[in-house]
Amino acid sequence: MKLSVIIVNYNVTELLRKCLLSIENYVINIDYEVIIIDNDSPDKSWKTLIKEFPRFRFIAADKNEGFAVANNKAVREARGEYILLLNPDTEFEKPDLAAVINFADTQVNLGCLGVRMHDSKGRFLAESKRSVPDMFNSFEKLFTNFRKNTAKSYYRNDIDEYEIARVEIITGAFLLMKKKLYQEIGGLDERYFMYGEDIDLCYTLLRRKYQNWYYGKTSILHHKGECTVKDFVYLERFYGAMQIFIDKYYKKPKPLQHSFLSAGLKVRHRMERNKIKRGSK
Repeated sequence: MKLSVIIVNYNVTELLRKCLLSIENYVINIDYEVIIIDNDSPDKSWKTLIKEFPRFRFIAADKNEGFAVANNKAVREARGEYILLLNPDTEFEKPDLAAVINFADTQVNLGCLGVRMHDSKGRFLAESKRSVPDMFNSFEKLFTNFRKNTAKSYYRNDIDEYEIARVEIITGAFLLMKKKLYQEIGGLDERYFMYGEDIDLCYTLLRRKYQNWYYGKTSILHHKGECTVKDFVYLERFYGAMQIFIDKYYKKPKPLQHSFLSAGLKVRHRMERNKIKRGSK
């Protein structure tokens, strides 16, 4: 089998249905399987999809241990040469996934690969191609946008959205790589409950001298934010994930950057908490 599509679901049955329909309609000329793992959703309506999509495999997790744990569990069940980590709030739009995999097959030192994403209004999503977080681009991301739109920054604005190019970081909403390599590096770091695990995976591949690619000739629709409720729990998980990353890679080798990034995260986290408090009044 060439490809295993891995989808982690949590309380987004209707979006998941659209995602699965798009796979049926547009993933052609590939020997593939789809594994959906539900992360103990309170909404059990996802079970209605089992009969609707009999070709696909559904797994029910006993408890929600996070995005990384769920993906790692599903990958262990996968039979494909490649795995594709795919968000349930995404949709394929054209029958061109085979071309993406053909490109991946030509790469001698492939780490992982992502594609161009846009939202439901057609706006390009900059997180499709990113840099490794450091002291300077993280400040830009957290507090300002002082660099020119064509400059290399946290988002790789120096690469055209329709280009094919090597990048540092792609998003876990669509992440293609060889199953064997995924397992060799230990999969997603399970210390991340949600957010940050894709950055960590990509950075791990770079540190092992693999090449990560952005494939801008293919696009998917990403209903950005539809799976996320922006509340205090979200803030704790998001900024907690960023703290895990900088503690893991900067605390000992780059203490100055670690201190700067930690302070910036705390300030931004406090700002976001205050914004939610004002909105709830």
